[in-house]
Amino acid sequence: MNGGQRFRPNDTPCHRTRREFLWEVGGGFAGLGLIDLLSRDGFFTNRGVAANALKTPSTLKPPQFPGKAKHCIFLFMNGAPSQVDTFDPKPTLTKFDGTPYKGKAKFGSGGRAIGYLAQSTFRFHQHGESGLPISEIFPHTARYADELCVIRSMYADTAAHASGCLQMNTGDVQIGSPSLGSWMSYGLGTESRNLPGFVVMTDPRGGPISSASNWSSGYMPAAYQGTLFRNGGTPLLDLATPQGVGDRTQRHSLDLLERLNREHLARHPGESELVARIISYELAYRMQSSATEAVDLESEDARTREMYGLNNKLTSDFGNKCLTARRLIERGVRFVQLYSGGGHLEDTWDGHTDCISNHKLHAGETDQPISALITDLKQRGLWDETLIVWGGEFGRTPTSEGVGKPGRDHNWLGFSMWLAGAGIRGGQVIGATDELGFAAVEDRVHVSDLHATILHLMGLDHRHLTYFYNGLDRRLTGPDEERYHVVQQALA
Repeated sequence: MNGGQRFRPNDTPCHRTRREFLWEVGGGFAGLGLIDLLSRDGFFTNRGVAANALKTPSTLKPPQFPGKAKHCIFLFMNGAPSQVDTFDPKPTLTKFDGTPYKGKAKFGSGGRAIGYLAQSTFRFHQHGESGLPISEIFPHTARYADELCVIRSMYADTAAHASGCLQMNTGDVQIGSPSLGSWMSYGLGTESRNLPGFVVMTDPRGGPISSASNWSSGYMPAAYQGTLFRNGGTPLLDLATPQGVGDRTQRHSLDLLERLNREHLARHPGESELVARIISYELAYRMQSSATEAVDLESEDARTREMYGLNNKLTSDFGNKCLTARRLIERGVRFVQLYSGGGHLEDTWDGHTDCISNHKLHAGETDQPISALITDLKQRGLWDETLIVWGGEFGRTPTSEGVGKPGRDHNWLGFSMWLAGAGIRGGQVIGATDELGFAAVEDRVHVSDLHATILHLMGLDHRHLTYFYNGLDRRLTGPDEERYHVVQQALA
C-alpha cells in the first residue's frame, strides 16, 4: 500500500504497468521503436489488407496459382457414416465377428459399452476398371467407382458430434473460426454478382448440432458467411417485391438506405456486421430475379427430375438439393454444402442403436441423387471444374454396442471419405486402417490435410492463405504452416 492506494499487479512506482511505462516514457518516444518493429513485420500492412477486405468481400479474385477446380460441392453426411459398412471392407472383422474386443483402445462415448466385434452385414463388390470395393448400399454411386478417390485413413481430434462437425467445417473444434466456404469466398471471391458465393442446404429433420457455427465466417467479416437456403417452399424468403412497389421506388429506397448506412459506418469503421448488411441489401435486390430462377426446379425437364429422384419420396429431398447445387455452380456459386441427416441420433447417420437400418435409410436417400449429380455435371461440361467431397465428421467403431441390433459408437481415429471431380485421380484408395478398422495406420490423413488438399485444388495455398486477426496471421489449417500437407496421391 502507498498513501492508501492499492498497487495493481506489475505496477511500477509511478502506478503504471511496465507496458504503460515503456509506452509513455519520454512523451511516447519509446513507442517509436515498437512501431518500427511492427512495421518491419508487416503488422500495419496486414491490418490494411483486413480492412480492405471489408469493402469488397464479393470481388472476384485470382487464385494464388492455377487451380484445377472452380467450384466445390461438399456432401456432408451428418452423424458419421461407418467406414466398415461403406468404403472400407474388413475380412478379418468377419472372421472375429461376435467375439469380445480385447484391444487397449477405449472408444465408448458418453459412457457407452464398447461391446463385441461386429462384421458388416452389407456385401462389398468391386466396381469399374479399378475394382474399387464399395458397399452394396451405394449401387448408383458405384457406377462411378473409377472417378472416386477413397481416403480410408482419415482421422480427427474429437469424438463429439458438435466439435467434430466444427473441425470438419472450420478446422477447429471450438466455435469462432471461419468455415471452409468462408475461406474460399475470402480467397477467391465469387463469379456471380447476383448470387451468394457460399450456399448451405440442411436436412429438413434439422441441421448439425453446432448449427450455424458450421458455416459462419468466424473472425472474418460477416459478408463471407454461408447463406442458408430453407428446406421446402421458397429457399429464400422475401425475394418478391412488395405489391404496389415499383422498381424505381425500390431502387431509390435502397440507395437512400445505403447512403445512411455508409454514413453510420464512417462513424463506426471496422463494423463487419454493418458492412455485411449493406452488401446483403444490394445482393438481395439483384437476387430477386437471379435466385428465383436458379432454384426453379420446375424448369428442368422430366428426364432430369426423374434422374435425381425428385418423384420418389425417399430421394426427393436430397435430390432437390443436389439439383439445386448443380444449378447454383452453373451460375457461378463458389461453394455449396449439402447436409444429409439432421437433428440427432437415428435422424442422422449416427447409428448407435441399429447401424444396419440407419445406413440403409440414409444411403437410400442420397445414393441416386449423388450419382445423378455426377452424371449431370459430366453432361454439362462442369465435371472438370467441380470438386466433390463426401464424408461426415468422423467414423464409427467396428464393434457393436450390444443394445439390440448392431449399433456402432463414434470413432475419430480412422474413417473414410472420398473426393471426385476436378483435379482428382479417381479409381484409387489412399491409406488404410488396421485389420479391424479401428484406427488409421497407413498414410494417415488429418482433417487439416484434407482442407489443405481442397484449397490446393481451388488454387489456394493453405500456408499462404491467411487472415490477420488479433495480431496473428490465421490459417484454416492452423498456426503451424508446415504441420499439414496436401495429399499428393489424390491429385491427377
